[in-house]
Amino acid sequence: MKLRIITFTAMISALCAVGAMIKVPVGVTSAALDSAPAFLGAVFLPAPVAGIAAAIGHIVSAEIGGFPYGPFHILIAFEMYIVVWGFTKLHQKNHSILKWVYAIIANGILSPLPFYWLISPEMFYSVTPGILITTIINVVIAGFCMPVLSKAFARKEAHS
Repeated sequence: MKLRIITFTAMISALCAVGAMIKVPVGVTSAALDSAPAFLGAVFLPAPVAGIAAAIGHIVSAEIGGFPYGPFHILIAFEMYIVVWGFTKLHQKNHSILKWVYAIIANGILSPLPFYWLISPEMFYSVTPGILITTIINVVIAGFCMPVLSKAFARKEAHS
C-alpha cells in the first residue's frame, strides 16, 4: 500500500476519532460526528480504505461512549465500513445526489435494523430517530466540506 494512502487513512481515522468526541445528544451514547470525516475520505481514498477509516471511527466513538451495546459495536463498525464503502463507490462514479441519499438511508435507517431482531423492536424504534438525526448532521457537515476538499485535492493533484 502506498505511503500516501496510509497517511490519508490515518488522518481520516484521527479526524473520525476527534468527531467521536463530539456527541449528539439524541439518547444514543455512541451518536457522534465520527462519520463526517469518513464520508470526506471518499474524496481521496479507495472505497475499502475509506470504509476501514469509518469502522475505526465508530469503534473510537463507541469506546468514548462506554460501549453501551457491548460486542454489537463490532457489527456497527462493519456496517459503517459498508456504508462508507458504498458512499465512496457512488462518489467515484459521480452520483452527486444518490450518494447522499444512500448515506442517509443506509446509515440512518438500515444500520439499526439488525437490532430489531438482535435486541428488540423497542430498541430499534428508540434508537433509529437519534441515529437518523445524527446521520443527517454528519452528511450535512460532509456535504458542506466536500466541494472545498475536492477542489483542494484536485488542485494538488494537478501540481503533482
